Amino acid sequence: MLLAAGLAALALGIVAAGCGGDDNKSSDSGSSSSSSSSSGSGSPIKVAYLSDCEGAFGAFYEPDIAGANTAFIQYAGGKAAGTKPSDGLDGATVAGHPIQLVGVGCSNDTADKAVEETRRLMEQEDADILIGPLSGDEGIAVANYAKEHPDKTFINGTSGAQDTTLKVQAPNFFRFHSDGAQWSAGLGEYAYSELGWRKAAVIGDDYSFPYTSLAGFVAEFCSMGGQVTKRIWPPLGEKDYSSFISQIPSDVDGIYYGIGGAGLVSFMKQYQEQKGKIDPKKTMGNVFFDDPLVLKEVSNAVTGSYTAGPTAADSTDQKVKDYTQQLDDAYGKEISGLAASVFVYNYYTAAWGLIKGLEEVKGDISDQKKLQDALKGVTLDAPWGEIKLDENRNGVADNYVKAIVPDKTGDKIPDVQTIRKIPGVEQTFGGTFTADTPAPDRTNPKCQKGKQPTWVGKSEKVDFSSQ
Repeated sequence: MLLAAGLAALALGIVAAGCGGDDNKSSDSGSSSSSSSSSGSGSPIKVAYLSDCEGAFGAFYEPDIAGANTAFIQYAGGKAAGTKPSDGLDGATVAGHPIQLVGVGCSNDTADKAVEETRRLMEQEDADILIGPLSGDEGIAVANYAKEHPDKTFINGTSGAQDTTLKVQAPNFFRFHSDGAQWSAGLGEYAYSELGWRKAAVIGDDYSFPYTSLAGFVAEFCSMGGQVTKRIWPPLGEKDYSSFISQIPSDVDGIYYGIGGAGLVSFMKQYQEQKGKIDPKKTMGNVFFDDPLVLKEVSNAVTGSYTAGPTAADSTDQKVKDYTQQLDDAYGKEISGLAASVFVYNYYTAAWGLIKGLEEVKGDISDQKKLQDALKGVTLDAPWGEIKLDENRNGVADNYVKAIVPDKTGDKIPDVQTIRKIPGVEQTFGGTFTADTPAPDRTNPKCQKGKQPTWVGKSEKVDFSSQ
């Protein structure tokens, strides 16, 4: 099955979920691509995707592509070119201009590889527009590349490092989702006010996305008077976490985990072997904690814990149902079961945002500055709430605090229960993060009591089960 290999890869801590349409296709040529078979008479709009088919997030390759393809299917009349998302896309048009998918880049969560693939797609395959990449360091690198190529347009995939938009500020780079710190909004307040945490430790992969993800928690929790007494940074892709697990202090009220992908599976198994069962009331995690592709493998460790992010799997909103059905119609239950994954969702909103921008300029990209100006004003009435862009072209969106609860459906995978909604979270956290403040890293932001994010004390209680 399409995602069985991905789940097995996560369980074993290996990386490959498949790197393209053909089993023996190398990343040098990318995955299979599909020229539009549409009857549109306008000049083709050449689009490329960039995701990870290797590294810690290789299992998300096909889901990423599925998200982007589904938006073109839903809003541009396209159709899947095969059973796998990487088989390509046919027939999509915008304002009479065929959408031509010229390639899908294969990266490995490193900046160097992401730029190498970006260069290949934009300069050799001559793509007009790139959707991607997946991971934090990759996003920063691609945004810097974008600055040097103003005649091309770049739509972020799901990479969530704060610097990508707040610091780099490439005028032709757009992120139709919030960043990793925004995805933590609400957790610091919940830990302090509801769980009674006063001292916490954080542990995350040693690169830009976990720095950003944990920064959101640190800034919010500390602003209320909480203390973060230990920050631990294992390398991304670490195999043996024993020495890092031994660094976790016992005299804290809780721990926030920012380890992602295959690493989270390995970490949780090793933690239980070394220290025993994890106390869920003392446990929070970033968006990987409730990602459907990961949750099955770490369920015995994280049930009862808390997480946050821009999606809510238990939502009963009709827009969520419609979006899930679109994924199901295009690729079946294995993909639609991942509807709440930020990997699927953010590539979907990226392609959708692009489509709306292209519609605004009637598909004419002879001057991409006009497209870029149009994209600035795009607002998406998205499944989990409105998404609009700030002055740095970064998403402003709702965020959700969630509990991971025992399975109620019989599929032996824990369920997600949404408990708080934080409307319209913006990237600066009310001025906490700016272009001039130190970027999130191993020691920043500092843990300081003081000005609180604007939503503290104003989050909305949510109970989708009563709707």
